[in-house]
Amino acid sequence: MSEALIRLNQVTKTYGSGQAAFQALKGISFEIAAGEFVAVMGPSGSGKSTVMNILGCLDVPSGGEYIFMGEHVENLNRDQRALLRRNYLGFVFQGFNLLARTTALENVELPLLYRGLPLAERHAQARAALELVGLTDWAHHTPAELSGGQQQRVAIARAIVTKPALLLADEPTGNLDTERSEEIMGLLTQLNTEHGITILMVTHEAPMAAHASRTVHFIDGVVGHDTAYMGAD
Repeated sequence: MSEALIRLNQVTKTYGSGQAAFQALKGISFEIAAGEFVAVMGPSGSGKSTVMNILGCLDVPSGGEYIFMGEHVENLNRDQRALLRRNYLGFVFQGFNLLARTTALENVELPLLYRGLPLAERHAQARAALELVGLTDWAHHTPAELSGGQQQRVAIARAIVTKPALLLADEPTGNLDTERSEEIMGLLTQLNTEHGITILMVTHEAPMAAHASRTVHFIDGVVGHDTAYMGAD
């Protein structure tokens, strides 16, 4: 691992105002180094999803600092945050969010289409991403022809095809059975350890979090504990 990719410094987030105000984050501070695999856990309402949204530039903090690759994200406008998302972040969600009538290859190509890459280059990069997740032979199948685990692999390929600096995974095994969940976690671990992809994963499942090298546990809008597992780099 290397220098900090992400720094959160006394980040707060308040929704609403007056009597209806709810403080989702109460001043959290932690760092994520390039190359880490971090699991974020906590009960409903603990702030873990709020942190994910802020890190993914889908929401902004009410106070404090969010520094990503040296850039103060809290000072960026909406268009600048969108550009950061497009160029540096990849997302995997509990729902696979695949386009139903397009093939696996076309789904993976989508972020590259937004970047304006020519067709041949899109095809080559999408095929390489599918190969990385073990779906080379399924490139021309639609989501309806794929199992849940395969669909999530396509979603992961789509998330990494742009070679993001950070992969954000929100309950990536939430819609899968135990066997498929372990397969997906094995894939994420491989992407982290063998390809150096930095991963932050929100999960409520301790067996899934155990695949990460570190767990940050939230409770009532603050960091309850931050644990690196024995043997983690």
